[in-house]
Amino acid sequence: MPIYLDNAATTQVCPQAAQAAFQAMTVEFGNPSSGYAAGQAAAAQVKHHRETVARCLGCLPEEITFTSCGTEGDNWSIRAAAEHGRRAGRHIITTAIEHAAVLEPVRDLERQGYEVTYLKPDRAGRISAEALAAALRPDTVLVSMMLVNNELGTILPVAQAARAIRAGGAPALLHCDAVQGFLKVPFTPRELGVDLLTISGHKIRAPKGIGAQYIRKGLKLKPLLLGGGQEGGLRSGTEPTAQIAALAAACEAWKPEYREQIRGVKDYALEKLKEVPGLEVISPGDAPHICAVSLPGYPSEMLVRELSDRGICVSSGSACHKGKPSHVFAALGLPKRTLMGVLRVSFSPESTREEADALAQALSAITQNRIAMR
Repeated sequence: MPIYLDNAATTQVCPQAAQAAFQAMTVEFGNPSSGYAAGQAAAAQVKHHRETVARCLGCLPEEITFTSCGTEGDNWSIRAAAEHGRRAGRHIITTAIEHAAVLEPVRDLERQGYEVTYLKPDRAGRISAEALAAALRPDTVLVSMMLVNNELGTILPVAQAARAIRAGGAPALLHCDAVQGFLKVPFTPRELGVDLLTISGHKIRAPKGIGAQYIRKGLKLKPLLLGGGQEGGLRSGTEPTAQIAALAAACEAWKPEYREQIRGVKDYALEKLKEVPGLEVISPGDAPHICAVSLPGYPSEMLVRELSDRGICVSSGSACHKGKPSHVFAALGLPKRTLMGVLRVSFSPESTREEADALAQALSAITQNRIAMR
């Protein structure tokens, strides 16, 4: 097995989630929309799983709509929020360091005539709540701000954004991409003051292909999919019962003590990485599981390949970039040499100090080999 330190990209499915999915596929496999006993048993299981996810998120079960992934939830939120506020205005606020699942639908709306304000981070990757408040206008219909940045691990001021929206009287809905924050940092949607919030299963040891969307009770959105009326008429289509079961199981399997356990490994890793010749810490990360470092002058993709050859998995940024330069790191205004050598390291409850040692030793060996070749 490789040393896997790219848990912000995806996580290994936990045994509880895998077993729950297997049970739903092989035993409780009825269609929840069917009227006979096997179908109604499956419907009862979906109801139970919805209650579990809602309890872990800290909201009402009726505020949860199951989706296929975080990208779907983000796209739906942004387009539905723009539609919801179409009579109030055409101004959107987001940040320059959002995931592509937010930035691309926002850019699409921009091409349709919406005006967009992109809040820029400081050198540490932080977004100013004051800048957000100053950007609000009477015609702002949407603010979309992630909770935890997926490449830096910084926590963004979502709750402050909610207070600014209320204080300023803007008609904006507040959407939060909480894909990297769910279960990793403590929050509830009500504490954040959001109207819409997106989570994804494969970041918390559930399978790929399942997510959930929080929609504040009382908020009426345009349905994402029309058809048989499943998911309260908001997202028609036969419910993916196995994935839903796995998501609920992964939520239940997550222990509160994991946060400090993961943070302890990350903090240890950062101390070991500081011993690598020339290495710079770009962001230690506010969240317990993500940090970013750089070996200036060493191309990131080369580092990723060489580490892979040594059996170690890290990334040069979001998995969605697929080798392209990261807009997140570029937004920090880093020197070119630093920017080209950035690596994201991210941890899970399965991560160990021994794995952190192996990463630091491998990076030290790479730098020593480069020096020896000169």
